[in-house]
Amino acid sequence: MSLVRLLVPSLISKSLKSCGKLCRFDPQSFKLIHTEATTVNIVNAISNSFRSGLNWDMLTRKFHYVEFDELLVEKILLELKEPIDAKPALGFFHWSSHKSNFEHGICSYCIIIHILVRARLNLDARALIESVLKKNFGDSSRFLVVDSLLSSYKITASNPFVFELLIQSYSRLRMFETGFDVCCYLEEHGFSLSLATFNTLIHVVQKSDKNTLVWKIYEHMISKRIYPNGVTVRTLISSLCKEGKLQNIVEILDRIHGSRCSPSVIVNTSLILRILDEGRIEDGMELLKRLLQKNMVFDTIAYSLIVYAKLKLGNLGSAWDVYEEMLKRGFRPNAFVHTLFIGGYCREGRVEEAHCLMQDMEDMGLTPYEETYDYLIKGYVKSGQLEESLRNCEKMIEQGFIPSCSAFNELIEKLCKNGDVEKANATLTILLEKKGFLPNEITYAILIDGYGEKGDVQEVLKLFYEMENKLLSPGSSVFSTLIKSLCQSGKLEEAEKYFEIMKHRSLDRNDCLYETMIVSYIEKGDKKRALRLHSEMVIEGLRPNCSHFGDIGFPNW
Repeated sequence: MSLVRLLVPSLISKSLKSCGKLCRFDPQSFKLIHTEATTVNIVNAISNSFRSGLNWDMLTRKFHYVEFDELLVEKILLELKEPIDAKPALGFFHWSSHKSNFEHGICSYCIIIHILVRARLNLDARALIESVLKKNFGDSSRFLVVDSLLSSYKITASNPFVFELLIQSYSRLRMFETGFDVCCYLEEHGFSLSLATFNTLIHVVQKSDKNTLVWKIYEHMISKRIYPNGVTVRTLISSLCKEGKLQNIVEILDRIHGSRCSPSVIVNTSLILRILDEGRIEDGMELLKRLLQKNMVFDTIAYSLIVYAKLKLGNLGSAWDVYEEMLKRGFRPNAFVHTLFIGGYCREGRVEEAHCLMQDMEDMGLTPYEETYDYLIKGYVKSGQLEESLRNCEKMIEQGFIPSCSAFNELIEKLCKNGDVEKANATLTILLEKKGFLPNEITYAILIDGYGEKGDVQEVLKLFYEMENKLLSPGSSVFSTLIKSLCQSGKLEEAEKYFEIMKHRSLDRNDCLYETMIVSYIEKGDKKRALRLHSEMVIEGLRPNCSHFGDIGFPNW
C-alpha cells in the first residue's frame, strides 16, 4: 500500500507534464488542485479540442482527470462564444453534462442559449430554453431564467432575439401567465418584444380559453405602442366569439356609427369598453386617445365612449358637454348615446326627463332598443310609477324586444308587494310565449312569495313545479314559502315532504321555518312531532322565539 502511495503521485505528475499541464497534486486527497494558470490551460485545451472535432470518446479519455464545476463550464463556454464556435460550444455543453456527478445550472444554460441565438441556431436554442424552463417551473422561480439571461447578455455579446425566443417558448409550454409577466419584466429592463412574439402569445392564450388574459395582453401592447396587424385582429375576433360578445359589440357600433365597422374597430372598441366597465376610466381614456391618434377608432365612436365614461363616473353634466361638442363638430346623434343619457337620468330618479329623451329619440328616427326600455322600466319602478313601468314593458314586447331578467324582476317584485301578483304572473306568461325570455330563480321566488302572501297554495305549487321543469334550482326562500303555504293550508304531510327535500339538498332551514312547522303540529295536536322538530332546532343551533312553547312541555330557554 505504501508503494502505491509513493508511485501514484509520481506517475500522475509525469502524465501531467507530458500533457503540458501545470498542476499541483495533493497526495493526501488524490485531487488535482488547479492554479489560475492551470485553469486557463484547461479551458484552452478543451476549447481547442472541441474546435478540432474530436469525438466524445477521445475527449473523455483525454480529459478524464478534469472535474467540472459551474465556473469552469462557464469559462469554457465563454471561450467558445463566437458564432463560428457555436456548434463546438453546444457539443461541449452536452458532453460535459454526461460527465459523472455534474449537472448544468441556470447560468451555463443561459450562456449557451445566448451563444446559439447569436449564431442563429434557433432550433437548438429553443430546445434548451424549453428544457431550462421546465426545470425551473413555479412562482418562486418565475424570474430566475430571465434574470440569468439578462446578467449574461453583455458578456456573450448577445442580441435581443434571445428574449423573443424565451417568450415564444413560454407560449409553446402553455406557461401564459409567467410568459406575460416576463414580457413586462423585460420591458422594465429596456427590452421591447416584437409584434410577432405578442401574436404568438395571445394566439396560444386564446386557444386555451384564457380570454381575460388575451385582452390584458392586448391592452399592454397598445400602451407600449405595439400596434396590431391582421393576425392580431383575427385572434381577438376569435376571442370575442368564444366569449359570446361579438354580436353585442357589433350592435353597439351599428347604433353609434350607423354602418358595419371593420374588425379592427370592433376589437379596439371592445378593448375600451372592457376597461371602462372595470371602472378604470383614466386608463380607458388614455388608451382611447392613443387609438384616436393612430386612426384606429372613428371620432364618433370616441365621442360616444367618452360620454359612456363620464356617465360611469356619474358626471351627467360633463357628459352633456361632451355630447354638445360632438354635435357642434357635425356628428349626428345616435341611439347608443341617447340610451346612455336615459340610463343616467333614471339612475338619478329624473324619470320624466328620461321619458322626454325617449320621445326625442323617436322624433329623430333613432330606434330604442332593449337597454333603452330596461332603463325606463327600472326608472319608473324606482319612482313608484308601476303603471308606466308596465306600459313600457308592454310597449317593448310589442316592438319585438324582450326585457332583461333583472328589469322584469324589479317590476314584478314591486307589483307583488302592491298585491298585484296576478298581473305580474300574467306578464310572465306573455313573455314566456315570446322566444328568448329566460326567467331565473329570482323571478319564480318573487311570484311564489307573492302567492304565498295571499295564501294561494295551488299557485305556489304550480309555480314550484314549473320552476323545476325548467331545471331551475329552488333555493331556501322558495322552499320556505312553499312549506309555510302548505302549513297554512293544513297540508302538513306535503310540507314535511318538502322539508325533507330541503334537508337532502343541504338547504338552510332557519328558526322561522322550524317554528312555523312546530306551531302547525301543535295546533293539529301532534305534540310528538313538534317535540322532535324542537330537538332538531337545538341540534342545528337555532333558538325558537315562540313564547308559548314552554306551556306545552317544551324546555324553557
